[in-house]
Amino acid sequence: MELKLYNTMTQKKEVFRPINPGKVGLYVCGITAYDISHIGHGRPGVIFDVLYRLLKYLGYEVTYVRNFTDVDDKIIKRANLNKENPIELSNRFVDEYLIDMGALQCLLPTHQPRVSNHMDHIIKMIEKIIENGCGYAVEGGDVFFSVDKSPNYGMLSGQRLEHTRAGERELASDRDDVNSRKRNPADFALWKPAKPDEPSWESPWGRGRPGWHIECSAMSAHYLSPRFDIHGGGADLIFPHHENEIAQTCAACGEHAGVNYWLHNGHLTIKNEKMAKSKGNFKPIREITERYHPLALRHFLLSAHYRSPLSYSPSKLESSSELLYYVYQTLQDLEDALLPYREAMSEDGGKAGPTSEAKDIITNLKSEFDAKMSDDLNTANILEGDYDRALKFINSSIGKLEKMQTKQRMSLLVSLAAIEREARNVLEVLGLLTTLSYAEILKEMKQKTLARAGLSEEDVSQIIQERMMARKNKEFEKSDQIRAELAVKGIALMDIGGKETAWRPCTPSQEAYSSDV
Repeated sequence: MELKLYNTMTQKKEVFRPINPGKVGLYVCGITAYDISHIGHGRPGVIFDVLYRLLKYLGYEVTYVRNFTDVDDKIIKRANLNKENPIELSNRFVDEYLIDMGALQCLLPTHQPRVSNHMDHIIKMIEKIIENGCGYAVEGGDVFFSVDKSPNYGMLSGQRLEHTRAGERELASDRDDVNSRKRNPADFALWKPAKPDEPSWESPWGRGRPGWHIECSAMSAHYLSPRFDIHGGGADLIFPHHENEIAQTCAACGEHAGVNYWLHNGHLTIKNEKMAKSKGNFKPIREITERYHPLALRHFLLSAHYRSPLSYSPSKLESSSELLYYVYQTLQDLEDALLPYREAMSEDGGKAGPTSEAKDIITNLKSEFDAKMSDDLNTANILEGDYDRALKFINSSIGKLEKMQTKQRMSLLVSLAAIEREARNVLEVLGLLTTLSYAEILKEMKQKTLARAGLSEEDVSQIIQERMMARKNKEFEKSDQIRAELAVKGIALMDIGGKETAWRPCTPSQEAYSSDV
């Protein structure tokens, strides 16, 4: 399997070749921890978790670093409003973020550094930048990076130096006279002088704290090296953050610095606008996972190619939920069907082999999955095509088991078990499994459906009894109305053998939302 990744630097797909054979260094910019995380934060969390899983699936030893910004103007502002210590506030929201990422089945990175724990590394890198003539200190304790000394500045973003406003974030948040002391308005802060009631650290330029961009340069160099394989983050970070990272690391480490592949995910949008706290249009992750299973949210976040914008809507979450329910129900039905034959399969000792049809299904399932994932992590429609055909084969085969001769049945049993393993491998790489059984996940998904419908299991049972009575009395119009009313609420009724009725979650038959929640 030859993995190709779209490199923002070259603006084309490139075959992935690690610096050190068999090993990968991956750095992803994490959150600025000052509030509960929204599903826009969830998208890069999930996307780069899938990349991490895929690289391990391909046999690489991966060092995955994702930082937390816990020293920042936004954190300080929120802490002052709350009358809270900024670092303690940030620690609290880091913990909340990790809870959310755990719910979304994101594996823990190898390292999760925080800015406040790496001041020595940051200060040493700033000193090196100044020593190499690419940074300068001014009266008052500010230290700036001189973009004029970076000959390739703008090569990632395509921004021309005369048009850049890399220092705008500092101008907006610091003293009005800072700009007048810069050599170039585009120069950006490496170090800021201390202000009253703000966290600060000793440095050669007086007490203060780092600028925004230097943290990732210092921490990626420390945990990986000045040159490493993959750097990821949201598309909004291309400029100025990642552009400035390149300039800083190259200025400090020279020809030994660089990133081989830059990966950037598209924005999550709501009503055609980027989801952002500053716009007040965000949906907290846990607000969504109160209503939908976290795995449904994860699938939704993977439902478009990672570089494309992804538009949020409840109907898309419903579709993800229904699709996953079908997947897990099929695999649970298979598990139930195989259970009576497990002992016989063990005694067979591998003598029986899968059918030629099953072999084709397994080969096609794996080939299609590998082809999609190796094509720049193309997770869109990943559970359709040959994956869906594998599920249909399972469903059509289960009912045949009891009617088959022993030898034929054993071959089909072996076939079904092999298909289940391959289907499960796909779910593992996508992070669409938990430590729970299929049955337990299905139960959780049904509970979420009931919560959205505003009903209990007892309520649904009672409604089913009312419908059965209506059918018994030949009140078919009433029976159809009951079914339709439940379908609007995302509950589909299934009549089994004409004697009993079960229910499963489904996409509501019409939009039943008064808002975009």
